[in-house]
Parts: sequence; structure tokens; C-alpha cells
Amino acid sequence: MPPQISVIIPALNEAESIGSVVSEMPWQLIAECIVVDNGSTDETATIAEAAGARVVRSPCGYGAACKAGGDAAISSSTILVYMDGDGSDVIADLPRLVAPIEAGDVDFVLGSRIRGRREAGSMLGSQVFAAHLVGALLRVLQGVRYTDMGPFRAIRRTSLNELQMSELTYGWNLEMQIRAARNKLRIREIPVDYRKRRGGTSKVSGDVKASMKAAVRILEVLFRTGFSRKPG
Repeated sequence: MPPQISVIIPALNEAESIGSVVSEMPWQLIAECIVVDNGSTDETATIAEAAGARVVRSPCGYGAACKAGGDAAISSSTILVYMDGDGSDVIADLPRLVAPIEAGDVDFVLGSRIRGRREAGSMLGSQVFAAHLVGALLRVLQGVRYTDMGPFRAIRRTSLNELQMSELTYGWNLEMQIRAARNKLRIREIPVDYRKRRGGTSKVSGDVKASMKAAVRILEVLFRTGFSRKPG
């Protein structure tokens, strides 16, 4: 039986984009698409459901939404794919993201926007700088090579369970990457394309206060988990 894939999309007020993101899913390849409504005050949940997604609800917090989506995935699902709901991730890259896991070669695949083709203006200079900086630190601290902390990623479900994730906010992506290295998962990074969001406003880069809050949280995760090489 081929691996079953659940696509998980945390979404907060993404009514302008979520419908097209869900409708473009490669339904012939995946078992389900889960949209985690992370406290939206618009029609995100209604539009996502109408487009074919299963909607679950989670308390506020990006990491909390990611965890809720993983917990809600059907029991037969063996691969979890995470992506954003703003249309910036290119769904056509999804088959390349899961293929190495399906083949049994790796446990975790990270989509790197830095290595892929980026639409002009899709990433701020500060985001690119942060990706390079964190990547350099993790090469020293964990001996692993990452060029990005992007949201588009795939992981074997059993491997994610081993990581004992605890971060409930913006540091979820980084915590996964650090714990994957500490737990000696087989990791591969592939280039993925990236474009401007299709509508709405970024909850991080679109707000100075939120950007600072996210940066502080990411640094907290880095210093809390990045300096140990012990599994877990």
C-alpha cells in the first residue's frame, strides 16, 4: 500500500487565498487536506471547507495549529506535509517534496525558498538574512546544513512523533529542524519556488510588532534547543 499523505495548512484570516490553495491540491496523490483555523475572524473556514478541505480549529499560535493538524490527520496517514495558506508556496512542488520519503530514502524533507526561484518581493531582505544566519549557526551547533526555515516541508509521521515537539508559536519550524538533527533523522533539503501571497496581509512580515515578536521567539527556540545534541 503506498504511503498516505495528509496536507496540513495552518490558516489565520486567509479568506482571500485559501480557496484556491485547497482547490489546487493534487488530490490524486494525497489522502486529505486539513486546514487548521487558527482563530480566524473572516470566512477562512467556510471557504476552505467548500473547496474540499477538512477544517479543524485550534487555539491561537502557529505551532499549536501545526500540532492540531498532525493530531487530526487520519490514522492511516504516514506522511505529513505542512504549507502556508496564503498561496505563496507552489503546490506543484509537493510531489518532489514527498518523493524521497515515499522512496524510503529520508525521513524529513525541507523546501528551501533560498535555493529555489523567488518572485521579486516575496521575501524580505531580513528574512533572507535570518535564514542564512540561522543556517550558519546550526551548521556549527548541530552539524546540519539548512538554508531556510520555510513552512513547506514533509515529514514521516512516526519521525515527527519521535521529536516531542513543544513549541506552540512561530518557532515551530525551527524546533522541528533542530530536533530532526538531534534525533539523527535522515534529512534532505530541496529547492522550492516561492511567490508573493495571493491576498490578505502577512501575520508576521506585515506587522512590525509581530515581526519582532516572531524574531524573539525564534531566537528563544534556537538557544533553548540548538545547543544540545541529545535526542528529543
